[in-house]
Amino acid sequence: MYDIARLRIGLADMPRPVLRRIEVRLSTQLDDLHSIIQAAMGWENLHPYRFSVGGPVAYGEIDPARPVDGLRSSAKATLADLCRGLNKNRTFEYVYDFEDRWIHRVKLLAVGESDPSFAYPRLLYVKRRCPPEDCGGPWGYARFLESADGPPPGIAEMALPWDDDFNPDAVDEGALQSRVQQIARNLEEKRERASRRT
Repeated sequence: MYDIARLRIGLADMPRPVLRRIEVRLSTQLDDLHSIIQAAMGWENLHPYRFSVGGPVAYGEIDPARPVDGLRSSAKATLADLCRGLNKNRTFEYVYDFEDRWIHRVKLLAVGESDPSFAYPRLLYVKRRCPPEDCGGPWGYARFLESADGPPPGIAEMALPWDDDFNPDAVDEGALQSRVQQIARNLEEKRERASRRT
């Protein structure tokens, strides 16, 4: 039975590609998939997010004080639910930080059977470091890369300090692997607890 999806995650509108490839269970809740993408990319989970397949329905965090038409709870949907609505290109979007608007194009590469010797999710491939948080989206990031003297004008009010030694090509793959493996352990424990209750 196919229970694993292999996904390619690409950050849109980058001066140079920022890519990840992961394997994740199709039964993964979308709020957990959000955490997995955060860990794999190297984001710090400081902002809201949304998943969509291009139609009127999207999945994200529900705020009862601010209802959004067509928004469904990411805690009540799975990756399999999202995949059922995929287009012929087999892609969906994950948007992180609605101000900076980091658009991740996620492509379903394949589905297959899980290997009992692995814990899921698995981070398979890493290319380039993700941008610093709150740097102004793809436009601000491009300006940041061009600047040798710190943040571009107009974005100096960042929540986090600029890293003077930031190298977009130098990614700490070991740190990303550790973050994803911790989520894998947490999700396996969650699955075991759920199977004991049934």
